Amino acid sequence: MALKGRKKPKNMQNGEIIVLDNVVKSYNSGSPALNGVSLRIKKGEFVFIVGDSGSGKSTLIKLLLKELSPTSGDIYVNNIYLNSLKHRQVPKYRRNLGVVFQDFRLLKDRNVFENVAFAQRIVQTPTRIIKRNVPAILAIVGLAGKYKQRPNELSGGEQQRVALARALINKPPILLCDEPTGNLDPKNTWEIMKLLEQINKRGTTILVVTHNREIVNEMQKRVITMKKGVIVSDEEKGGYIDED
Repeated sequence: MALKGRKKPKNMQNGEIIVLDNVVKSYNSGSPALNGVSLRIKKGEFVFIVGDSGSGKSTLIKLLLKELSPTSGDIYVNNIYLNSLKHRQVPKYRRNLGVVFQDFRLLKDRNVFENVAFAQRIVQTPTRIIKRNVPAILAIVGLAGKYKQRPNELSGGEQQRVALARALINKPPILLCDEPTGNLDPKNTWEIMKLLEQINKRGTTILVVTHNREIVNEMQKRVITMKKGVIVSDEEKGGYIDED
């Protein structure tokens, strides 16, 4: 993808796909939402980002999505220097990212097939390719037989699988998941997490923001813990740290 503003940082190591270098994000009042955050994530990693409400997790995700710009510091995603991206370039940049939210954000007036196909229509994928790609990705998320159903005919777990299929249909190198199991029961929570693990094994870099202690402790992935705008812990095969 050719974007102006692409700039490889001098200190970026081979294999890194997300780099934050001393990032500060301040709003009009109060303490900075992020205060000097530096972070490096390699291609193919599976990373949990945890922390109490107000720790800076949501701000971090919005910066990666280019919904916000940093007050200071540098952000690079997939070798693209986000600080210098023009507003008109943002939609093209976001094609590098799959995003899954807690509340699914499906189109209620369209069936499963059209919800997933929507992401391909945006990037003007030919219809013949869409007809091939959508059934393939629905099979991966276990919904091959549900393509004609509307979101209100699906369980919460099935709706999140549709959202996941939509996020993955354009084969993004990075998947950002913001509380993806927040509205799911324990059974569906584990099914979604196992699915994310399978997707990660196919090579997709995955970041999961979550409050779910059980999945963080059980899955033993890299865990970045945030508190009051700073990273207080970054551990391989980490767990959920109890805050005072």
